[in-house]
Amino acid sequence: MSATPRLPAYERVKRHVLRHIQNGHWQEGDAIPGEEALARQFGVSRMTVNRAIRELSAEQIVERVQGSGTYVAQQKYQATLVEIRNIAEEIAARGHVHRSELHRLERCRADAVLARAFGGRSGATLFHSVVVHFENGRPIQVDDRYVHPDVAPDYLAQDFTSQTPNAYLMRVAPLQGVSFVIEAVQPPVSIATMLTMSADEPCLVLRRHTRSMGRVASVAAMWHPASRYQFTGSF
Repeated sequence: MSATPRLPAYERVKRHVLRHIQNGHWQEGDAIPGEEALARQFGVSRMTVNRAIRELSAEQIVERVQGSGTYVAQQKYQATLVEIRNIAEEIAARGHVHRSELHRLERCRADAVLARAFGGRSGATLFHSVVVHFENGRPIQVDDRYVHPDVAPDYLAQDFTSQTPNAYLMRVAPLQGVSFVIEAVQPPVSIATMLTMSADEPCLVLRRHTRSMGRVASVAAMWHPASRYQFTGSF
């Protein structure tokens, strides 16, 4: 059995900075330790630390100010045709009552399809959740979501009956970009059962990839009964 490969030194520095941002120790506008301090802490060269900071700056996680230091960057959101919106807020905006049921919350291994989506390798660890959202007591969405552990290490400890996965991720993982596709498909039996749909009714499915911390953060499929849901937008 081979040992787990040791991370390159610059990557260890980079992940250290990301962890402190994710857990709220360093917030937007806060100065992070200087390159010399980080080099001493990790026992590496300043050049190694510089590479880590340069990459974080290129990913818009930190901002380098000449003559001043390095600071946690302000979150920047990329506009899309489908707004990254909490479904609980969406339902409340209609004057209706939201509740959710958690059907699955687990650690899993990436298959070949998920590995390609996350830009990783088959067998890598992911977090997986399945949550059903209700509007006035009727199921309106199944949120089937995979999350990269590096961007949300405490994901499995959350109560997703009191907050949505989307609301939690928007809080802990600065959003850098999103891609999506919407399609009408026949749902698998498991989805149709959770949404109390008839066998011949199609679903509207929003398949969405979000990016944070310079990587794919989550891959989600959000299933909606076509007879009870529509997507809207404006320009």
